Amino acid sequence: MAGVVVVGAQWGDEGKGKIVDWLSSRADVIVRFQGGHNAGHTLVIDGRTFKLNLLPSGVVRGGKLSIIGNGVVVDPWHLLGEIEAIRKEGVAISADDLIVAENAVLILPWHKDIDAAREQAAGDAQIGTTRRGIGPAYEDKVGRRAIRVADLADPAALDLKLERLLAHHRPLRVGLGLPEPDGGALKAELLKIAPEILAYAQPAWARLDQAVRLGRRILFEGAQGVMLDVDHGTYPFVTSSNVVSGQAAAGSGVGPGAVSYVLGLVKAYTTRVGGGPFPTEQDNEVGQKLGRIGHEFGVNTGRARRCGWFDAVMVRQACAVSGVNGLALTKLDVLDGFDEIKVCTHYKLGDKVIDHFPAGMTDQANVEPVFETIKGWSGSTRGARSWTQLPGEAVKYVRRLEELVGKPVALLSTSPEREDVILMRDPFES
Repeated sequence: MAGVVVVGAQWGDEGKGKIVDWLSSRADVIVRFQGGHNAGHTLVIDGRTFKLNLLPSGVVRGGKLSIIGNGVVVDPWHLLGEIEAIRKEGVAISADDLIVAENAVLILPWHKDIDAAREQAAGDAQIGTTRRGIGPAYEDKVGRRAIRVADLADPAALDLKLERLLAHHRPLRVGLGLPEPDGGALKAELLKIAPEILAYAQPAWARLDQAVRLGRRILFEGAQGVMLDVDHGTYPFVTSSNVVSGQAAAGSGVGPGAVSYVLGLVKAYTTRVGGGPFPTEQDNEVGQKLGRIGHEFGVNTGRARRCGWFDAVMVRQACAVSGVNGLALTKLDVLDGFDEIKVCTHYKLGDKVIDHFPAGMTDQANVEPVFETIKGWSGSTRGARSWTQLPGEAVKYVRRLEELVGKPVALLSTSPEREDVILMRDPFES
């Protein structure tokens, strides 16, 4: 049995969709273990583009079991809409292809209302939420008042849970100037879609336990990036769940022994969406060029991503807290044609040189990058599928990143196309 966890080792948007799809050809089961439909994964397959938010990236491959784990918060209306959208693209999904953990928490319309109202009320202190209800849903989960998938099969229990939920949401909505919540209307909406959602509901942990005992290959797919982890990221500019590889076990219902390899995804440069510290950001022509060539716009929001040079300090830290064994380096081709490329090797904080991202909000905002300049290349890396097809300076750049991060590059992606990958080490064979 081999279990591979894929995590973003920056601030998300590292190209997980393509890499997970590529790895899924070697897997039997693909599992989403955290986040919600705030994650945007783009897959390009035979010239067709698929944009997924909630569904595991493996759904576009036939014969693979995809699981939405208990660590995910599920907007049931969005899930059904996404299933219908890819059906129109020729990818049909049945209960044989997809399992939704029966103990996964549901995102409700109330959560989206609160998410948007609170972010709006924050003014200049906004943290850049996608306003899709992710955070409020996780709050209800840890507050033990959430509606879960299994509750859709039990109208009596749903009544009791809605009473508890109303006791919390009613005063919250009043304080935010939102309309009075209507529990009866919400129950009716939930029961209307219940049969469609329950068709996919199962005890996901049991199917995964069976897969482990049968020696199946399991691919655990994370969303966002480690530096958006609610504990280990640039708090409070983070997501509302744990993104690190350790969450793969808790968020899917397996023991940590099911994980044999952790693959950390990184871009050959750095991007970030929304607010928060970004030491290597290039708010200039360089950043604009990276964004233009790399098509750096959020899959969900359409917002332009902030762009900057590769931050080896941040990636080292992300790899450490997530136990990364090897890297998947993406978008190397975006750097084609740059005369010189910079990489952050350390930070300066006041008169001190430090080698980690500090936890304090003020310190995070004040760190300054210490850059090393590396010679660029004029040739093209786009579409390369072997080392020999890469310009010499591009190879040197990759090797230098390995040295600075302290992790080997296992996979190198050279375009959005599925097969444009240089494989150095197969995570399922490591």
